Amino acid sequence: MKRMLVVAGALLLSVGAVVAQQDQVKRTQAMMKDNGKNAGALSAMVKGDKPYDQSTVNAALAQFEDTAKNLPTLFPQSMKGLKMEGDYDPSPKIWEDKTGFESQIQNFAKVVADAKSKVKNLDTLKAELPVIGKQCSSCHETYRIKKG
Repeated sequence: MKRMLVVAGALLLSVGAVVAQQDQVKRTQAMMKDNGKNAGALSAMVKGDKPYDQSTVNAALAQFEDTAKNLPTLFPQSMKGLKMEGDYDPSPKIWEDKTGFESQIQNFAKVVADAKSKVKNLDTLKAELPVIGKQCSSCHETYRIKKG
């Protein structure tokens, strides 16, 4: 009877860990998708496809700032080697080069903070969006793997 309880307890803990990992993956993917949507909205303004809207800019930059704050927690050691839905997986370099990854996060936070203080019109958005995009691309080139 004791063995059954121990086995059942171990199984429940294992299931809980798997569910927690899946939740973490979903949270990470949702945040990155939000980054893409917001970058797309800002890009549409820069291209002239949408009119400049400060509230959209502010919301996008606030979401980028939230991402920068949460990035250190989005890739815990337990996610190493996990496969994600979609076109990309996190690179093992996230965990192998923790210092480099954290440096990328700090750089992203800095460019977003700078943009928040500077972007007040279309011209300043045109100047700052490429800086943000370059930082995103730099991190993705090293710490993200395209599937297929």
